[in-house]
Amino acid sequence: MVSKKNYDVTEWNVGNPYEDIGKVINSIIADIKTRQTNVDVNDGGKPGAVIYIPPGDYHLTTQVVIDISYLKIMGSGHGFTSSSIRFNTPPGELAHWHEIWPGGSRVLVDILPQSGSDESTGAAFYVKREGEPRISSVEFADFCIDGLHFVDDASGHHDPENSYTNGKTGIYVANAQDSFRITGMGFVYLEHGITTYQSDALSIHDNFIAECGNCIELRGSGQASKITDNLIGAGYKGYSIYAQNFGGLLVTANNVFPRGKSSIHFSGVVRSSVTSNRFHSFYSGMLVLEDNSSEVLVSANHFLRDHEPWLPMQGYDSGADDLYGLLYISGNNNSVISNHISETIETQYIRPSGAKPVIIRIVSGTGNFISGNHMVATTEASKTQTSATNSCFDAQVGALLTVDALQPLEVTAVQIETESRQNTILDSGSDAQVVMDRTVNAFRATPTPGL
Repeated sequence: MVSKKNYDVTEWNVGNPYEDIGKVINSIIADIKTRQTNVDVNDGGKPGAVIYIPPGDYHLTTQVVIDISYLKIMGSGHGFTSSSIRFNTPPGELAHWHEIWPGGSRVLVDILPQSGSDESTGAAFYVKREGEPRISSVEFADFCIDGLHFVDDASGHHDPENSYTNGKTGIYVANAQDSFRITGMGFVYLEHGITTYQSDALSIHDNFIAECGNCIELRGSGQASKITDNLIGAGYKGYSIYAQNFGGLLVTANNVFPRGKSSIHFSGVVRSSVTSNRFHSFYSGMLVLEDNSSEVLVSANHFLRDHEPWLPMQGYDSGADDLYGLLYISGNNNSVISNHISETIETQYIRPSGAKPVIIRIVSGTGNFISGNHMVATTEASKTQTSATNSCFDAQVGALLTVDALQPLEVTAVQIETESRQNTILDSGSDAQVVMDRTVNAFRATPTPGL
């Protein structure tokens, strides 16, 4: 007996996938449900199916609604290429480009959510199912979700393509789910790349999620999930990685690009790990632990903060000044151990003017353990030539590789506010670089060579 469980959107008999792939996939899901109606037959009954998206451009005007478990939607290439570079390149130069749009198996999100509508209405893929058991094992793999354009956000900036606003979401999971996997995907020019609620055993692995207003948002609450080996970069308004009320979250081996308001932002996250990542930011607030985030391990990461070198984006920022702290901690018993933290910025860009930038700032909470962090603070003796180039790649690589023209920058390595007590600071700043009440916190200074 033959039972169809593999579907190709280009071979389905309902709709035209190039005009509206959403209608086609919804029809396929309806077919799966009519074919798989038995809940328990020989210890099985609903194995699910695979929907394949071949390489090509597929417009989506109808939201895909997923309410079945064991469904995999897959393509043959994440297709990411920078839309931000394209939209900030003079038209005369674009005429000589080899290609100008993302490719691979590419879904073009043509949904236009109305202002004030529910956040889910702008989602290309909307996952929701009530009842027990939780929807499980839905997978997205190896295709591109492209939001196409950003829109005017009334901020006064002249170019709407740099607003990071359009109300569109790539994948939106509305309620509790188990063992979802998002792998090998490309997300570009979406206000929200991935948004999930009540996640359990979620794996977000080896994706390219960049030039989105927010890249990954784990909302509501959740547990035992991982964000690993991704290339990520949000816009100046949003989060590259955000998690809310989570326990047991593993964030490891990600390369997080600059421009996100926060590289990683935890709200009420406990007993989780942030290890072996590379974080790069143009703003303070790279890592934020707030709302009693506690027992979080932050270890063996590389943090780099510098100034935006690419001319078209120099007029934008997150609004956080240099006293906010590169790492902002409000919670208890967190461990910040053995990280390398670099701040390289010309003094003219420090805000407020003349301030000493704060690297690690403990705002509230008790029992935080800060140990063995190597902080390198430098400023450029003179402005580099890379900041004037129109090439994003040349500007950023040039800035990253500039080390021989640097001189020391005076900073506050660790600052503990009066609302925070019983913290331990070891070998994470010299005696002059640490600001705290030493009668209620423990401190051992990093030895100063020659003294």
